Amino acid sequence: MDTFAAGLSPAAFAAAAAVMFAACFVKGVIGFAMPMIAISALGSFMPPQLALAAIIVPILATNVSQSLRQGWREAWGSVRRFRLMILALILGIGATAQLVLAIPQALFFAVLGVPITLWAAAQLAGWRLRLPAEPRGPVEAGVGAVAGVLGGLSGIWGPPILIYLVSIGSAKAETLRVQGVTFLIGGIALFVAHLRSGILDAATLPFSAVLAVPALLGLAAGYAVQDRLDHERFRRWTLIVLALTGLNLLRRALGV
Repeated sequence: MDTFAAGLSPAAFAAAAAVMFAACFVKGVIGFAMPMIAISALGSFMPPQLALAAIIVPILATNVSQSLRQGWREAWGSVRRFRLMILALILGIGATAQLVLAIPQALFFAVLGVPITLWAAAQLAGWRLRLPAEPRGPVEAGVGAVAGVLGGLSGIWGPPILIYLVSIGSAKAETLRVQGVTFLIGGIALFVAHLRSGILDAATLPFSAVLAVPALLGLAAGYAVQDRLDHERFRRWTLIVLALTGLNLLRRALGV
């Protein structure tokens, strides 16, 4: 057991597994938020670097499932359509992952929390940001770059991508599929980057791998709920979770 616990007590390891199940249940329902929820919760009882390592393999496992849920042809179509955003995401993660140990934790929690909270609150209040679906090249590349920088520093790159998808009026099925594809490709980049940074090593990699089990169980439970949500309820719950996540990140930034 010690091989997979990364030095945690049995109680802390069980808590980590429970957090991963719960975070991935939410991901199964709305397609995202697993890293944000997991980082926030895990960071309350383990070092931030270990919390970051813990989510990396579950990110890969759950996004393989999510991206392929509607078949590989649809997944490949999403890769082709959003290729500029995906490329910029990969480059951003690779460029900033090595800085994760040098950036104050409060800073990147604040950088994430402020825009997420403001945007989600505005959307829930009735304001809608609408972007044209075409042409999207420069905007898409910019979204990918911003997401990649945040992802390299914190392991959380979903909010800018989700905001973009909502703003171009992406349908529920496409939103979920594109999230899965981009999160999977970003997750691969994150995995490789943190093998190099030292966040993933002989102690933390087995820990992260074993947490993929409760992650996949939670994801499957979430799928059962997601299938019963219509587009408007799906959108509203997406915004509510974004707002709560942003507020929690601000709490962490302030050290409360």
